[in-house]
Amino acid sequence: MLRLHNAALGFGDRQLWSGLDLDVAPGEFLAVLGPNGTGKTSLLKTILGEQRLTSGTIEFLGGPVRNGNRRIGYIPQQKLIDGGTPLRARDLVALGINGQRWGLPLSSKAERVRVDELLEAVGATSYANAPIATLSGGEQQRVRVGQSIAADPALLLCDEPLLSLDLAHQRAVSELIDSQRARSNAAVVFVTHDVNPILGMVDRVLYLARGSFRIGTPDEVLTSEVLSDLYGTPVDVFRSRGRIVVVGSDEHDHHDEAA
Repeated sequence: MLRLHNAALGFGDRQLWSGLDLDVAPGEFLAVLGPNGTGKTSLLKTILGEQRLTSGTIEFLGGPVRNGNRRIGYIPQQKLIDGGTPLRARDLVALGINGQRWGLPLSSKAERVRVDELLEAVGATSYANAPIATLSGGEQQRVRVGQSIAADPALLLCDEPLLSLDLAHQRAVSELIDSQRARSNAAVVFVTHDVNPILGMVDRVLYLARGSFRIGTPDEVLTSEVLSDLYGTPVDVFRSRGRIVVVGSDEHDHHDEAA
């Protein structure tokens, strides 16, 4: 599905990561973790064809990545939409179907039916005709999920989709994404600071820190030994009631990973 070989990414003299070999299989749920500034969002931009690798190769479905690939769905970081935006919830979802076209996006009956199906799938039917700017953060994220899966992507990229959501909405949005993965066998690359809301869904973890990385199952990567090695300082990992709590000696370095 997705393959990076000996991949490196940096900006000027600053190297984010290098030597990355990563194969993501169809239907796999990969969580990308690590503190700010380690290249998590930049990795997604590279997969989207918006950012070039410093060195190495990247392939999607056996070919080169390219900007605007309809087989890739994308959920951006949660950002409330400006109050002056006239789009309704259904209009935003429709852009996932016809937004690539030039000119006024006139929809067919089949496309309108598809939009209604997507709105129902993400639980947004009741506010389908509401201006998107009037919706809560959780409601807006549901609509964004609907937009991202409109073209039945083979790969779904999620950039902090749970940010600023309460626990109930975190669970709902996570389950929507995982349901799409199960339904269509799409791979998911999910960037997050807190793995706990998706821990039961994750197959593997890519952990980025201090220019290095580790790849493996959550049990293999999220350990005191591995994180201490990545950070170069003692880090304690605790498990309690199915949740992971990470505590480091330097609060500034590790607050992002604390559950």
